[in-house]
Amino acid sequence: MSNLEDEVFMQRALELAEQGLGVVSPNPMVGCVIVHEGKIIGEGWHEKYGEAHAEVNAINSVKNKKLLREATAYVTLEPCAHFGKTPPCADLLIKHQMKRVVICNQDSFPLVNGGGIAKLKEAGIDVEVGVLSEEGRNLNKRFFTRVEEQKPYVILKWAQTADGFIARENYDSKWISGEHSRKLVHKWRAEEDAIWVGTNTAKHDNPKLNVRDWKGDDPIRLVIDKNLTLSRDLHLFDQEIPTICYNLKKEGKEENLEWVKVKEENLLEDIFLDMRQRGIQSVFVEGGAHLLQSIIDQGLWDEARVFSSETQFEAGISAPSLKCDPEESKQIENDQLEIYYNQ
Repeated sequence: MSNLEDEVFMQRALELAEQGLGVVSPNPMVGCVIVHEGKIIGEGWHEKYGEAHAEVNAINSVKNKKLLREATAYVTLEPCAHFGKTPPCADLLIKHQMKRVVICNQDSFPLVNGGGIAKLKEAGIDVEVGVLSEEGRNLNKRFFTRVEEQKPYVILKWAQTADGFIARENYDSKWISGEHSRKLVHKWRAEEDAIWVGTNTAKHDNPKLNVRDWKGDDPIRLVIDKNLTLSRDLHLFDQEIPTICYNLKKEGKEENLEWVKVKEENLLEDIFLDMRQRGIQSVFVEGGAHLLQSIIDQGLWDEARVFSSETQFEAGISAPSLKCDPEESKQIENDQLEIYYNQ
């Protein structure tokens, strides 16, 4: 089979995998396509954390299992070789005597990391690794960042005026961006594990930080309130969504609300350590300017999504500063969305 055909079927597997965005974390998104004599006879993806993996769903969708012995499985990530919440997928492919397995990315998770590939090869299956590997790494950037860098994938987001402000001097920021941009932000919230704001954003905006204008799960809410000055009447403390309050004074827990004590001299370091220990794979930082700039200055960010509007404030709170150029740019109604990556 030609490399072009391999890429075509792997691209389909990547499209399937992406449907797991926002629902399989902390697992990676995985898709699987099974091909016999140039035709797709089965496909599936990892649909929900703790449930069947992509390979299981793809094989279950094949009507004539006898064809599997002469078929190729295209998998976006190395089949697991260990018992987790489900049995090893490498064993399943071996059981059905797959002729060939094409893999997009090797899994760097320590309990897998080449073990699945070795198992398949030992069973006499023809294995190829690295087809559309760059696309696969990008798809699972959250997973690879957590496993390889031991930190969550950090996405910064803010909206700024044409003259470079994110709020007026009284912290009022409504509405810099347009309706479609705000709806897009709700979609983004549903895709990440956690959402994070600083004290001033919580106090002056009183955000709910939930998913309202899109279908999806609410992320865990994170807020910094160093001296516990925020009012308990704020939406963040309504206990409707799991919320963590990082502070310098208190440890404690109520229903859906937890206080975590951190040290001022290691504030961000302690917060990132806590997120890692909780298995938070990605975090969406929505402000304010001080928190965003602190994360930028310490190089802890991975991606920034910045809306620029035609509005002008003439004075106010300056937008954060990035020392790199945007790699993507698109127009959303009257807003310009620019996306930056921390290389």
